[in-house]
Amino acid sequence: MATIKDIAAKAGVSIATVSRVLNHDETLTVQEETKKRIFEAAEQLEYTLKVQKKRKKKLKVGVLYSYSPTEELEDPYYLCIRLAIEYKLDEEGYKKVPVTFADTAETLVGVDGIICSGTFSKTMVKKIGAWGKPVVFIDSCPDISRFDSIMIDYEKAVREIMDCFIANGHTKIGFVGCAEKDKDGRELKDERMDAVKKYLTEKGLYHPEYIKTGLYHAKYGYQLLKELYEEGNLPTALFVANDSMAVGCYKAAYELGLKIPDDISLIGFNDIPTAKYMIPPLTTVRLYMEFMGEYSVRMLEERVLGERELCLKVTVPTKLYLRDSVKTIEER
Repeated sequence: MATIKDIAAKAGVSIATVSRVLNHDETLTVQEETKKRIFEAAEQLEYTLKVQKKRKKKLKVGVLYSYSPTEELEDPYYLCIRLAIEYKLDEEGYKKVPVTFADTAETLVGVDGIICSGTFSKTMVKKIGAWGKPVVFIDSCPDISRFDSIMIDYEKAVREIMDCFIANGHTKIGFVGCAEKDKDGRELKDERMDAVKKYLTEKGLYHPEYIKTGLYHAKYGYQLLKELYEEGNLPTALFVANDSMAVGCYKAAYELGLKIPDDISLIGFNDIPTAKYMIPPLTTVRLYMEFMGEYSVRMLEERVLGERELCLKVTVPTKLYLRDSVKTIEER
């Protein structure tokens, strides 16, 4: 496991700066380039390069990311995926070609295929399809008949989280999730929200007053936990849709005088490098982001080099990492 000292040395900054950046300290004034360097150093130290394989043909692979570098810093999930894609392309000796929506079929003539990471509206997907290239979508599946995709098994992950809470005696279970819109103005569906509602309803434990939604940023986790507390609807256990929001929940709990996990148990999602450095270390769901990034390159290879015609949808499992943010309680 990489230490904060290791990250500081690789990023060329102080240990204190690394600690404050990883914990989304809003009082810290630091350039975005420094934040980017710290997050990338943390991820790189967690990443093990595989043995390089030789290919007969060196591909030109287009990469299209829906989230900007600034947005990646708010939610490093897509940063991890991007880095894995780029490591794999470099490892294979493939040329990376940045793609934007200003491109056309003509400007992309020499590109063998495209990897798309993030969220894409129907208008954006239509544009991507018009380029006439093999495409792999990561974390979305807009059309299984036309595109390859790599997805997460959200329902299984949510059931494991809920099972963990219930096994530890919790019946007042809440969820802090995301509610955002795509570029077309349509509401994006959060499969975790549906899975939470389904599970808790089956158990007779669903209470809408324990549910809050915002954006996948630390400040929204902070705001939403405070809202639950001020409204008198604080559950004993809270599933947080990503680890960045969980960081905000930690800060809110501290300001409210709440102890984690004594007063409220938390489980996050993603297992980004930040999670293991939180106090207490965050119990969270590990998403195999490096695998998703790497495998997207392999899927594109199969379409281009292996001439596979059938589109595939790959569902990647998750793993719940138990740390110290969940408490066993007596039935209340």
